[in-house]
Formats: sequence, structure tokens, C-alpha cells
Amino acid sequence: MNYRFDFTAILDYLPLLGRGVLFTLALTAFGAVSGVAIGIVGSVCRAWKLKPFDWFFATYVEAIRNTPFLVQLFFIFFGLPGLGIKLDDWQAASLTMTINLGAYCTEIIRSGVQATPRGQIEAAEALAMTRGQVFRHVVLRPALQRVWPSIASQVVIVMLGSSVCSQIGAEELTFAANFIQSRNFRAFETYFVTAAIYLAIAVVLRQALLRAGQRFIVGRPR
Repeated sequence: MNYRFDFTAILDYLPLLGRGVLFTLALTAFGAVSGVAIGIVGSVCRAWKLKPFDWFFATYVEAIRNTPFLVQLFFIFFGLPGLGIKLDDWQAASLTMTINLGAYCTEIIRSGVQATPRGQIEAAEALAMTRGQVFRHVVLRPALQRVWPSIASQVVIVMLGSSVCSQIGAEELTFAANFIQSRNFRAFETYFVTAAIYLAIAVVLRQALLRAGQRFIVGRPR
């Protein structure tokens, strides 16, 4: 093999990679917050059979879980303009990530909500707790405690899936890598570094989410 490795060819493009990382993290943060919020609402509607919302969320979950993320992205970015709804690359990417993560979080959190013993709810009601207090302290928080590791893993999966957003011109990390490779023609070095960055982001993000869950949901330091 006569190939000569030259990772110095990446050095001039580090600021571009940095911007790509920031774009990816911003997409992930927006998608995580809004996706989990949708998941909470959807899980309650499905677990408690709140009609007609339970039917709506059941259909939504099945549609998203059984179609590719890339097709969902193309539908929002290229398909919606046919209905007069035009979105830029950031709006389309963040909306797709929100919708995708929301569907998976709905099912993840629903499993936690359904695991809440009915006796605990009745006991809370017997203590004259309001419905809001029962939901927040007896149902939602214990449910999130049970499923938080799964939610953290799903957020990481969606972060990694954001790489396809480069297909609509979103300037995230993979977009930056493609641009760099087209300029320095060092495909191995460029994508090796990009893969290492994704790996580092995934590990750090998962640990950060788990620690945040321990701090703000479980209520004790890890």
C-alpha cells in the first residue's frame, strides 16, 4: 500500500468542522427538548386512552417508526413546499428531528407511565393531591426515572442520524466533512476525523444526559 496518510490536510479546516459540530449540537438540543415534550404528551394520551388524541398519536408513532428518517426529511423539505409551506434547511432539519424523536419518546415514556401502580395514584388522590400534583410527582417523574437511559440513548441515535441533514444543505458536521473532502481530496483522513468527532460527541452527550437525569429527575448525584 503506497498511500501516505496526511492528517495535516485537515488543520486548515478545523474552524469549519467546529461550526459543523455546533450546528449538529444545536439541532440535537432543539430536537431533544421538543421531542421529549411531544413524547410526554403523546405517552399520556396513549397510556390513558384519551380520545381522540390516543388514535392520533398511535397513527403518528406508527408512521414515523416505519419510515426512514431521510424520507421524512425529504418530505418536509421538498414535499411541503408543494402545499405552500416553505422551510429553510435549519427549520426542516430541526422539525424532522423533533417529529422523529417525539414518536420514539412517546413509546418509551408510555412504557414508564403504564408501569405506575394504580395503587400509588389512588393513594395520592386519597391525600388530597390535585390532578396536576399526582401527574407530576406520582406518574411523570417516576416514569421518567424508569426510562431516562432509553431516552438518552434515543437522543444520541437521533444526533447521529442528523448526518443525513447534509442532503438538504444543512451545514452540520457531515456537510462540513463533505466540503472539506471535496477541497483537499483526502477522503480517508477527513472521514476518519469526522467519525472520531461523532464518537466523541455521542459518548459525551450520553454521559451528560445520564448525569442530568440523575441530577434533575432521580434527584441524587451519580
